Amino acid sequence: MANDLAGNVAIITGGAGGIGKALAQEMAERGCYLVLADVNAELLEQTAVELRATGAQLDAKMVDVRDAAQVQALIEDAFEELGRIDYLFNNAGVNLCAELRDTTLEDWNLLIDVNLRGVVHGVHAAYPIMCEQGFGHIVNTASAAGLVPAAAEGAYAATKHAVVGLSLALQIEAAAFGVKVSVVCPGLVDTPILDSTKYVKLDPEAIRKVAPERPIPPRKAARRILRGVERNQFYIVITATAHALWRLHRYAPGTSLRMGQVAVRLFRDRRIEDG
Repeated sequence: MANDLAGNVAIITGGAGGIGKALAQEMAERGCYLVLADVNAELLEQTAVELRATGAQLDAKMVDVRDAAQVQALIEDAFEELGRIDYLFNNAGVNLCAELRDTTLEDWNLLIDVNLRGVVHGVHAAYPIMCEQGFGHIVNTASAAGLVPAAAEGAYAATKHAVVGLSLALQIEAAAFGVKVSVVCPGLVDTPILDSTKYVKLDPEAIRKVAPERPIPPRKAARRILRGVERNQFYIVITATAHALWRLHRYAPGTSLRMGQVAVRLFRDRRIEDG
């Protein structure tokens, strides 16, 4: 991404922490005007104060991406006030670590509402504006779990595969209007989602010990994302392990599935039964 983003406007959902905050920090340093949205009002205010202290120009809005009207208002108000939207980062997300047999309908609904409908709401609001203005870049956060088999993350992976599919369709439709699309597929990044993940019948510490890689810092992830955005990459896959697993699944799917079954067995060895 160009070092000088003065005059550009970026909307970032899930902007109060993790990758969203790191993107805000990186883009603020390049002069971009930020519109940060998050459901956590206290954390959002802390992030806004921190960024403004460095000279960042921004608005901070408490928004629940599950609510289409709130997302619509966020994006329309930003456009009316600032006159343009250069970037929309649909970044808000939640995670669940559980086998499908242990996943409740309430779990499914939360994941779908935040991870999928949250992206749909952002696209639905911003895409027509970007088509009209003739430019813009929509960046949807999926996951490596949206590209490969994900042991004990079936529901989460389903929403992330859906985000990848949505982004693919949007990319081929949006090109004629001058609108660019990318999908971010991180591996492990050291963000609050690692701590807020709901674990069902699984010990978080035991699961982390068998993780295939160490989490990378969010600022490093953000720089890689922005480099991919600058190059107009569609797939922006973060971490070497995520790249390796993705290549394996594309070129040796049978081996990839067998590795997934090994991961399931590892998780089941660490399963916590009730009582």
